[in-house]
Amino acid sequence: MADAGGNAVDAALAATLAASVTEPGMIGPGCSGFVTVWPAGAEPVVIDGYAEMPGRGLSPDPERGFGRRISMAYGGGMETLVGAGSVATPGGFAAFGEASTRYGALPWAEVVAPAIAETEHGFPLSPVAAAYLAYAAEPIFDADPEGAAALRGPDGARLTEGDTVVVPGLADALRLVAEEGPSAFYTGEIGRRMAGAVLAGGGRVTHRDLAEYRAEVREPLLTDVDGWTVATNPAPAIGGAVLAAMLLLLGDHPFSGWGADEVRRMAEVQRQVLGYRARHLDDPGDRSRPVDELLAAARLGDLAPLLESGSTVHTSAVDSDGLACSITVSAGYGSGVVVPGTGLWLNNSLGELELQPHGLERLRPGDRLASNMAPTIARRGDGTVLAVGSPGASRITTALAQVLLNFIHLGLSLGDAVAHPRLHVEVFEGRPTISHEPGLPVEPWGGLSARRFPGPSMYFGGVGAALWGPQAGHFAATDPRRSGATALAGTA
Repeated sequence: MADAGGNAVDAALAATLAASVTEPGMIGPGCSGFVTVWPAGAEPVVIDGYAEMPGRGLSPDPERGFGRRISMAYGGGMETLVGAGSVATPGGFAAFGEASTRYGALPWAEVVAPAIAETEHGFPLSPVAAAYLAYAAEPIFDADPEGAAALRGPDGARLTEGDTVVVPGLADALRLVAEEGPSAFYTGEIGRRMAGAVLAGGGRVTHRDLAEYRAEVREPLLTDVDGWTVATNPAPAIGGAVLAAMLLLLGDHPFSGWGADEVRRMAEVQRQVLGYRARHLDDPGDRSRPVDELLAAARLGDLAPLLESGSTVHTSAVDSDGLACSITVSAGYGSGVVVPGTGLWLNNSLGELELQPHGLERLRPGDRLASNMAPTIARRGDGTVLAVGSPGASRITTALAQVLLNFIHLGLSLGDAVAHPRLHVEVFEGRPTISHEPGLPVEPWGGLSARRFPGPSMYFGGVGAALWGPQAGHFAATDPRRSGATALAGTA
């Protein structure tokens, strides 16, 4: 995109589109997400293309559930809902189109072209997709004959890392999207097939849901950290507020390194903020007031008064004009449902149980679902700009907080900041636990058990970061925990 005269937004969109169709299981074209854009000399924006509760025009039907419950050993053990009932109205393509129209320099068809080229003759199954499918293929993706066939070879054997994946109909569907624009996904032939397949399978996505979906342009949350202004995802998403609160609390007493005291402090900050999220931000409805309360308390350095009262892809791009773009999209763990004849896998966003602890029954058609995603851009007064984000479900915000702390506060290089060992406070097997990678002095403490992973793990996210400064130029870093890559172009 850069070599063709495109900017950071074109590059990030093209990479995200290509990833969404070449990482089966980890992501899918029926995804949703957020695009954060910050042009030099202008205000940042977040384009909200997250999933909505479907069901416009449907009569109440107690027999219409939210999919079938499955268990996987992924991440040490988890449960999710899959199948047509778990599919939410996807917003990814709407957000991509809005970002392209507002900020892109290249025609939409040119931005989609790399994804078409990657899928036309097949693509290699990446290591991270192969690792996930080892858990998910049988319980999720084998249920749809089209999807199951695409993930097996001519002899019927399941594809493994490096094997060529050929998804029938996918390149043709992407050509239609390139020619007609993102509307093909909502009001065109693809949308008609999508709604028909989901409804026939017992799900809720209707033609009205797709036709009435709109990407929303929102004002991001802004947080000042050590001379940088950090812009991230606002309500109704919850990831940005959680990240901002962690950064504010961590900045209240500066870190000097990663000794035992700092590890305990990071764990305590995570426990407080994630506890508040569970109590107040996971509930459906307007999240603006609890987000404001969380950030006000974090700025004062104390959440105690509040606590006394509960599969994803990321792309970062910056250009030499100071334009930055950060995109995070997710299809959940995958519903396993393919839009017939298109090769387009759909999400299971209604089935992500950890994001819906209060159930889905109180959500109305058109309500945005809760999301941990927090595509973030940080800018310094000298013009230096950093785009950063991560996949990783509930680990997104804790991964980003640690990377930003390492880079902005501790002064690590961008690559070292991303690669540094991480920890995450969670409930594991019913017990509050500090899950962590080797290299951190973690011990059971304050009622928290310790769960040590044997090595760096994709469980702790997959941060991608791109940096540009007027004197230093371009730098980029991808996470060694996942398959990712960096590219520098358009500089000739």
